Amino acid sequence: MKNKTLIYIPLLIAITMAAGIFIGNTLKRNSQVSYSGFNMGSPNKIGTILSLVEQGYVDSVDISNIVEKTIPDILKNFDPHTIYIPARNMQEVREEMQGNFSGIGVQFSIQEDTVRVVDVVKNGPSFKIGLQAGDRIVEVNDSTIAGINIPNSDVLKLLKGKKGTKVIVGIMRSGVDEILDFEITRGDIPIYSVDVSYMINEETGLIKINKFAETTYREFMEGVRKLINQGAQKIIIDLRGNVGGYLTAVLRMVDEFLEKDEPILFTKGVNQPKKTYNASARNSFAGIGVYVLIDESTASASEIFAGAMQDNDRGLIIGRRSFGKGLVQEQIPLTDGSAIRLTVARYYTPSGRSIQRPYDGGTEKYYEDMYERMHNGEFLIVDSINFADSLKYTTKSGRSVYGGGGIMPDVFVPADTSGISEYLAKLSNRGIIYQFAYYYADRHRNELSKFSNASEIENYLEDNNVLNDLVQYAETKGVPVDQESLKISELIIDMQTKAYIARNIIGEEGFYPIILHIDNTLLKAVEITKQNLLVENVNRN
Repeated sequence: MKNKTLIYIPLLIAITMAAGIFIGNTLKRNSQVSYSGFNMGSPNKIGTILSLVEQGYVDSVDISNIVEKTIPDILKNFDPHTIYIPARNMQEVREEMQGNFSGIGVQFSIQEDTVRVVDVVKNGPSFKIGLQAGDRIVEVNDSTIAGINIPNSDVLKLLKGKKGTKVIVGIMRSGVDEILDFEITRGDIPIYSVDVSYMINEETGLIKINKFAETTYREFMEGVRKLINQGAQKIIIDLRGNVGGYLTAVLRMVDEFLEKDEPILFTKGVNQPKKTYNASARNSFAGIGVYVLIDESTASASEIFAGAMQDNDRGLIIGRRSFGKGLVQEQIPLTDGSAIRLTVARYYTPSGRSIQRPYDGGTEKYYEDMYERMHNGEFLIVDSINFADSLKYTTKSGRSVYGGGGIMPDVFVPADTSGISEYLAKLSNRGIIYQFAYYYADRHRNELSKFSNASEIENYLEDNNVLNDLVQYAETKGVPVDQESLKISELIIDMQTKAYIARNIIGEEGFYPIILHIDNTLLKAVEITKQNLLVENVNRN
């Protein structure tokens, strides 16, 4: 029955349209509106139709609202990355890519219907007037925001604002009975691209990049130089989960690792001539061994970086096949403050491969590809990925690499499914580990604040059996302990708990050194650096 219905739908639409045309022509002679100036065969047919509706439709019509709803539907016919950005969203987009916004400078979390300050941005507006991690924001401009189920987005709207404007926040602080009022003058708050840069061991440093924005190159250079000054001879660059960003940032970063005129990438499209980007001889980090971590969420600009390092045999790529976004977008502003992010070209790695995966099945199928990969076992078994010989290319030294669907790593690391249990799932799904970490850090802040690094915090938490406290806390939240499941997941639960507590005290430099214990991809990279395994020792033919 369903198939028959689908067959008749086009016929029904055609009949309806024919009827509409017939009725329209019949009534035309009685219309007070002249349509003689419209050419329905012109390229601007959509504009013509909207004008017809606006001038002749039976009821009043909000044309601008129709346009706003129609544009995204039109753009869906092209590719998954050509999109429309409404004017109301442009400020957020600019802030994300420019690397700053105006606000009060706190990181917060809503727990038990209360806005809790997790961290205060150093030298930001809140830092300068004395807000502290652990404070509860209960009022904003005399309006109560505690105990009213306020959503995250509303808190952001209240705290963010134009630079130089003022906001009064009411604070509840541990050990203080009354509400403390602070008048804060909003200022520029940086959004960092580099999550962390620290030394894993005496000769290897890690730098993790979460996106490519205007400030990324500067942050990256500062992070790498810090590591080199601390003795780094090898650097692990973590691009897992990095969905891309500005092309300029990634080009400048790759340039620091390549010799003069070595290719970085080229782009071309039907309306865009081929454009090639080569290294300029900057090559600041010529003597540094490079290891790049990628996964299925590594996309776009991140894939440019990984592809350039791989094709020039400059860095060893470790992890799982990347997302596969090889389309170049140009953001075109419109007169009302909105913009279209239009795909204008494809980019190609130095060997000539396009890493864009197919999207001819439509946007929904395109994004469901990740589930297909999982279903096919790709996250666990490297041999489950079949590349056709037609997509085979060679690197500078002659190693085989493949195009047509992301960057394939030189060293495959399967997703870790060990340690997964029903108890861990319940803790994760309800956010209990994260909540407990804040709860514990808040109550032991004085003791924990004495420590300056992750190792000291981890030792303190181990000595005080924090895992047992987590289990008891979970029971109060309706998740009783399952000893069999706890035994399976104990290492994961223990390390996540300690890492999140450390993050609440000293930030990302507390989190990453602890979570390393259960990060198999990073552990594999560290093992490879100790073996001095470089690109020339890897054969992927």
